[in-house]
Amino acid sequence: MKTVMNLVFLGAPGAGKGTQATRVCDRYGIPHISTGDILRANIKAGTPLGVEAKTYIDKGLLVPDDVVIGLVEQRLGEEDCKNGYLLDGFPRTLEQAEALSKFSDITYAINIQVDSDMVIDRIAGRRMCKCGESYHISWYNSDKCQKCGSVLYQRDDDKEDTVKARLEVYEKQTAPLIDYYNSKGALRNVDGKKGMEEVFEDIAEILG
Repeated sequence: MKTVMNLVFLGAPGAGKGTQATRVCDRYGIPHISTGDILRANIKAGTPLGVEAKTYIDKGLLVPDDVVIGLVEQRLGEEDCKNGYLLDGFPRTLEQAEALSKFSDITYAINIQVDSDMVIDRIAGRRMCKCGESYHISWYNSDKCQKCGSVLYQRDDDKEDTVKARLEVYEKQTAPLIDYYNSKGALRNVDGKKGMEEVFEDIAEILG
């Protein structure tokens, strides 16, 4: 393992970035920094940032750069990031990547590759619980949480039409990051169609 390991995860919505990011951070002892989690917390709290972000997220659009760049820079300056970090959900545009490069160097950009049909199935079939648990209709046929018994729901940004809009946005604004990090020599591709364990082992082989 490198002394400092600064990682970025790339991939379409539903590629499995969050799941793999959690496992990587557990193994390598670096913080998992998800802008999505930060934004959802603000939405739940009804902060001005959360209200603004929700208007974009509900339409399947990206939250504007100026809402998130400062937040990320501040977070990466905290003590627990001194030996590395994993960014999940940032950068999402070339402008964000260039902004990030001004205050932090990226060791690897891990690109988890999946096709659009698989993404739509994964996300549109997802059901959430207020306790934080998530399920998929392909393997869970109850409308109540197994853990706490609460009624499950589908997030607005998980609905099929919204997922398709998110994929269009990804292809237009985020996919160019693959070329950007490839030009920097930091890009590493992983086949996201494999099982969860196989994907993790492929990532671990890259990281060493």
